[in-house]
Amino acid sequence: QVHLVESGGGSVQSGGSLRLSCAASGTIFSANAMAWYRQVQGKQRELLAAITRDENTRYADSVKGRFTISRDNAKNTVYLQMNSLKPEDTAVYYCNDPIRLARDPEYDYWGQGTQVTVSS
Repeated sequence: QVHLVESGGGSVQSGGSLRLSCAASGTIFSANAMAWYRQVQGKQRELLAAITRDENTRYADSVKGRFTISRDNAKNTVYLQMNSLKPEDTAVYYCNDPIRLARDPEYDYWGQGTQVTVSS
């Protein structure tokens, strides 16, 4: 059974930093990759960063150079270090398995997310 718990969000001022964590169930963490997403109310969810099991990473242009994704396979946890935060980074942040989302039309599980609010 899939279980994802995101944490670490909060309110910070522009230029600040936060580190998000995502604790994943063993079933999903055995997948090849994990990713972080964010969603602003009324808008589509945005893929921000992805990391393979052997720690190859990719980033969306909107966060490249500011956000860093990492993972601890022993802890079944994926992290998102967010630096130089901007007000436009304000959103609810989620983690998930990008491969399963893309390939399994019946998979649509999401955790509760963690709110990030950046004030100017």
